[in-house]
Amino acid sequence: MVQAPPPPPGTNPAAGAAAAPPPPPAAAAAAPAVQAGYQQAAAPKHESSPEVKERLAAVGAIGQAISAEIQKVIIGKAHVIDNVLVDILANGNLLFEDYPGLAKTLMTNTFADALGCDFKRVSFTPDLLPADITGTNIYDAKKGEFTFKPGPIFCNLLLSDEINRAPPKTQAALLEAMQEKQVTIGTVTHKLPSPFLTMATQNPVEQEGTYPLPEAQLDRFMFKMSVGYPDRADEDEILARRILRKKDAVDVEVITDPQRVIAMQQAIEDVYVDPAVRMYMVEIVARSREDPRVLVGSSPRGSQALLKTGRAAAAMRGRDFVTPDDVKSIATLALSHRLILKPEHQIKGLENEEVIQGILTQVPVPTV
Repeated sequence: MVQAPPPPPGTNPAAGAAAAPPPPPAAAAAAPAVQAGYQQAAAPKHESSPEVKERLAAVGAIGQAISAEIQKVIIGKAHVIDNVLVDILANGNLLFEDYPGLAKTLMTNTFADALGCDFKRVSFTPDLLPADITGTNIYDAKKGEFTFKPGPIFCNLLLSDEINRAPPKTQAALLEAMQEKQVTIGTVTHKLPSPFLTMATQNPVEQEGTYPLPEAQLDRFMFKMSVGYPDRADEDEILARRILRKKDAVDVEVITDPQRVIAMQQAIEDVYVDPAVRMYMVEIVARSREDPRVLVGSSPRGSQALLKTGRAAAAMRGRDFVTPDDVKSIATLALSHRLILKPEHQIKGLENEEVIQGILTQVPVPTV
């Protein structure tokens, strides 16, 4: 089995404070109060019950098994695979933004196979209508009444392929499903199967015939991430495996099932979050709103994302408690797409990820 990647270094608060640049003016006044809050929040070491530890150990073991199975198909991207697993355990939606041909769709298909979940794919085209996704009421002549015909969204894992090619009215059909896990047709609300999550893809280099995702929809994605190009050795391994199996398709073993995925998501709720770590999450999100380069900072949905994915990252690493390093490892993926930079900084080429990474170097790291 593939071991989960070790947490990034840098948990020494003294070293972090020495290396960090001075905080922005808006946050400087709050820093002493924040540090005092960390000291007051420091609590004795938390001890989970044996049952909780056993459940979370099982989550970590199953997660490693799924990761190993996915890596039979996706070569050299263990860190990406683990981040996708964190997103799934946190029951969040995922947006892949990357260049064509980098296995965005293949990764989603492979995860659906390994998870044993019901999978549907929708190609978002300019002529796609909201009813083509959600379903619609159709008149049944034999019964003399309208009956509901479910759309492809009624599944466990929905691949929204090339999501930015569809017009805003079609993209909006996903909003209720992504947040409330339900669809309203007319006056009737239909619950979606559980678990349900959306994995969407878009290409950053395409401009003709595309529609940028609105901020309200971006905010409903828990992670925004990319796969990236393989290095030479990994690309050679891709070709070697293709020659060996003599076909394009890759056989993937089913590791789990929808009910077990639900149980894993519920087990994440037992991961302990120290009040000091919780305050650390709050401070990161607050500074994203106070940064002078940012027009609109992260919403409270961003702090919720830090909490849920931080817990999932801890479970993937075999722990029943969240550390600041867990938060650091997922903060850029969870928050960067929620920011809107001021126009003058967008023109200069500043990236949202740079802002979040800068905030992570400035916020005092609690000792837990």
